[in-house]
Amino acid sequence: MERFTREERRVLRGHFSNHDRPVFVITTPSQADRGALMSRYSRTSKSMRRVFLDEFAGDSSRGARFYERVLGEYGDDSVAELGEAQVAVEGISNIAVKKIQDRRIGLSFLEKSTRYVRWDQKDGGRYRFYRDPDIMGSPMAAEYEDACDADFEAYSELFGPVMEHVTASDPIEQTSFRSSETGRSRKYGRLSERDARAAESAYKRASTAKALDLLRGLLPASALTNVGITGNGRAFEYLITVLLGSGLEEERETGRRLRAEMQDSIGPFIKRSDGPHGDAARKYMSAASRLCRKKAPSAPGGREGVRLASWRPEGEALDAAVSSLLYEHSDAPYEEIERRVRAMGRGEKSRMVSELAALRGNRRHRPPRALESVWYSFDIVSDFGAFRDLHRHRVLTMHRQLLGSDLGYCVPRGIKEAGAEKRFRECMRNTASVHARLKKRMPEQAQYVVNLAFNYRYMIRMNLREAVHLVELRTSQQGHEDYRRVAAAMHAHIRRVHPSLAPVIRFAGSGARLGRLESEKGAEYKRRARR
Repeated sequence: MERFTREERRVLRGHFSNHDRPVFVITTPSQADRGALMSRYSRTSKSMRRVFLDEFAGDSSRGARFYERVLGEYGDDSVAELGEAQVAVEGISNIAVKKIQDRRIGLSFLEKSTRYVRWDQKDGGRYRFYRDPDIMGSPMAAEYEDACDADFEAYSELFGPVMEHVTASDPIEQTSFRSSETGRSRKYGRLSERDARAAESAYKRASTAKALDLLRGLLPASALTNVGITGNGRAFEYLITVLLGSGLEEERETGRRLRAEMQDSIGPFIKRSDGPHGDAARKYMSAASRLCRKKAPSAPGGREGVRLASWRPEGEALDAAVSSLLYEHSDAPYEEIERRVRAMGRGEKSRMVSELAALRGNRRHRPPRALESVWYSFDIVSDFGAFRDLHRHRVLTMHRQLLGSDLGYCVPRGIKEAGAEKRFRECMRNTASVHARLKKRMPEQAQYVVNLAFNYRYMIRMNLREAVHLVELRTSQQGHEDYRRVAAAMHAHIRRVHPSLAPVIRFAGSGARLGRLESEKGAEYKRRARR
């Protein structure tokens, strides 16, 4: 272990978590220095702390100059992944936030929830939705504002009746809760006073979440949300490049603001986003879009549903999965393993997959990466709200179209049962009328007025391993009814075309009416145990 002098230890303090152990955290404040240290580390026999002492200590611009040279002169993009940042973007529409979240590699997101937060707050006496300058400068400005206002008014006014319906449908008196005294489940009326208060708290949260789930379809895509972004410099540079080339002013302005605010933290990593490099990338993206738009057919239609668009025949998929499973544990080349697997009986291969599936104790036991050799493409029409949730899955490829009103909309069962269907449909009809007129003038901007309940077409291509994760997570009982329906349909398609492989999806759920209750009860029980 390298030893440092007393003076060197003093200099290292504040830049590394320790000076005398082989594992340490780089704590130097400059993101540019952190990344430059990591990159320099790969091209020297010195220890990192020695590199810092010899080359970085006392030179505050060393890291920035390094990135000027490596990124600007050599175009070595991978080193831009060594700088990281955490950013909050507030008050942007559901259209802009989806554009940001399309950048699925290198970025992680946390967005304001439609389940745990009411969205009917006002700011300066006005509901919080995006007022696009192109729309507001057009003759349709008043119609647009009136349509969005009507959506928020319905959302606000229907919360009470929908909440009453939710609690009447699943009354607290019929729920069970774990007793802190015996550890057994008891009906609410037989709980101690302390446990009853905990049960009431969990029940209220679950009921509110259910009511807000039912109402979220009323929200227009212009509704303002917040998103936190964690990512590396390379991903942020690409995000800013894309945003600056958008056809929507909101997205361009978001790109400008991101770039300005990140200058002090990871400026060297994102410098190329609005220079010649960024300009060339935006021209390329624009040209590619124009080319595809010319060739794209127009045949609107269809209703809600999940269609399996492409997949490998089961025999091929089973052979690929078993061959990949065996490869990691063999010393033979893949071709030889594949030849032997093809010679195996179908039953033997299916039993191997079933035995592998049986080893999984819960849905967090991820199956081996070998299952990534099997893939599926789903063409989906669901409400935009469900798309928002499925869009968060990053280990897949997603293609999507413009949001519109041509594919109809979904009225949740709970809205009908609560007697709110008439008001709900009035909002949808009004939206469809305004959207149709806006679309003729400005198709991209017209998306802002469309409610989350309207159907939306998109395609998801994913491998079997990711399908296991998506189906099991999105069919769990605490999930939203809309995306549970989509995930269940995906599962049914996989069972149909690949019955020998489907058993790896072992923990798909069936759901429950008050979906969040069990989860909230579990959380409340843990809170009580910590007291």
